[in-house]
Amino acid sequence: MTIREIPVPFVGENCYLLKDDDSGLGAIIDPGGAADSIVAEIEDLNMSPCAILLTHGHYDHTGAVKELREKYPDIPVYLHPADAEMTKQPDSMIPSIGETKPYDEGDEVQIGDLNVSVLHTPGHTPGSVTLLVDRTMFSGDTLFRGSCGRTDLPGGSTDDMMASLKRLAQLEGDWDVLPGHEGPTTLQQERLGNFYMLQAMNL
Repeated sequence: MTIREIPVPFVGENCYLLKDDDSGLGAIIDPGGAADSIVAEIEDLNMSPCAILLTHGHYDHTGAVKELREKYPDIPVYLHPADAEMTKQPDSMIPSIGETKPYDEGDEVQIGDLNVSVLHTPGHTPGSVTLLVDRTMFSGDTLFRGSCGRTDLPGGSTDDMMASLKRLAQLEGDWDVLPGHEGPTTLQQERLGNFYMLQAMNL
């Protein structure tokens, strides 16, 4: 398994490429912009993209979807139904990105020999998800290093965020955490020092 981070500077977001080394198939996770850079990294990895996986529908995580669909016209785009519904009434935060495939709690997306498991972790948006593969967590805008996603935007919920953080904290063992913004962390580090997760764990 190979993971490559692609920073999207103008929105301060992290896009990730997830490649199954045996098959060469891979997923594009949260392409917030910089489509040319994403394509260049895909080609450098000699990766065949087979899915776009979105942790939620905000523009800074979906901004390159349309351009990538032009480059890879048959690629499916996965988004939780709650956020997909919001894209049907687009605004500045959640734009229309075209047809998406639904995924939800308990679903798995096969990327070559890799199984990407979906956890529904609302709070930042109603359809926010966290993606798990091996011992790596793509946490989108749910869990950050030392913080968590905003809940004051349309569709946000502090109660849901606290429940989602508590759920992540209760996962067995440690995980590498790759968030949608800022740097990587580990789940154990957040259990010990993240004010919001500590609050959630005590609920």
